[in-house]
Amino acid sequence: MTKKILITGGVGFIGLHLTNRLILEGYHVDIVDNFERGVNDKFLKSALENQNVSLKILNLLNEDEVMSLDSDYYCIFHLAAIIGVVHVLNRPFEVLYDNVRMLANILKLSKEQSSNFSRLFFASTSEIYAGTLQHFDIKVPTPESTPLSVTDLSQPRTSYMLSKLYGEALCQNSGTPFTIFRPHNVYGPRMGMVHVIPEQLEKAYLAKPGDSIDVFSINHTRSFCFIEDAVEMLFLMLENKKCEGKTLNLGSQSPEITVKELVEECHNTVGKKLHISPAEAAPGSPSRRAPDMKLTKELLNYESRIGLSEGIKKTYDWYKENVFENKGISAL
Repeated sequence: MTKKILITGGVGFIGLHLTNRLILEGYHVDIVDNFERGVNDKFLKSALENQNVSLKILNLLNEDEVMSLDSDYYCIFHLAAIIGVVHVLNRPFEVLYDNVRMLANILKLSKEQSSNFSRLFFASTSEIYAGTLQHFDIKVPTPESTPLSVTDLSQPRTSYMLSKLYGEALCQNSGTPFTIFRPHNVYGPRMGMVHVIPEQLEKAYLAKPGDSIDVFSINHTRSFCFIEDAVEMLFLMLENKKCEGKTLNLGSQSPEITVKELVEECHNTVGKKLHISPAEAAPGSPSRRAPDMKLTKELLNYESRIGLSEGIKKTYDWYKENVFENKGISAL
């Protein structure tokens, strides 16, 4: 009997890449989305041509609609959330309130599943460490065991982090089998344009040689994880029962590079000599972020294999063909 998996926010970046990985292994995947941010592009249409993929359009804030979903899922990946700096800064109340409500409904659905139900996978965030980084001497790369603190509650950006912190607590105390994962700067094809790598690739693509490009937070450091590596880790978490009840970083521990170095790599990939014009740091942006991947590596016997240069090249080739040249649609 084919095992069924539900992916909320399945039309999005990680969701569709994960869907394509799961169907290779013989799983049936139900994608749930409301298309608030996702797009019905040729890549989604291609996935839906597979008989083991179904799309269900519904509102996860509506408990009745959520409870109308099937009760024989092997596991649920809850990826849906209001995310993105623009949304977080402009809609902080909705970000906090609605993200928690969506998870609460999914937890209720999880409790109604059959005895074959394995786990709920909850997508948390690397932002979970932002308060500790701001107030204390946090270790970077950062392990999952780091004590958590919150940023100023009046700051709009706190709303997203707090929704995920609250979400982790709900999972921990729900009585539902779970795995929590904290993505760290996952990037790659089809991630939308409101992220630093596709944004900088587009700026470089449109610029003339010698132009100056504004870059925010140039001295802040990050480590980046290509989508293929991130999805492989998620698949291995699904296959490994030892991950049940665990909270795991999802990302690449190294290299940790400055935003300036990242942008220079984007310029090199596009093949243009451009000048970087430093701009002020983005409000609330952590000065450093890199995950300690020791626990994840021990459990999965896997670490990222695609280097930054290769990953940016793969990302650029996809955006150049599908968005920059052909003006294709992209996620918001």
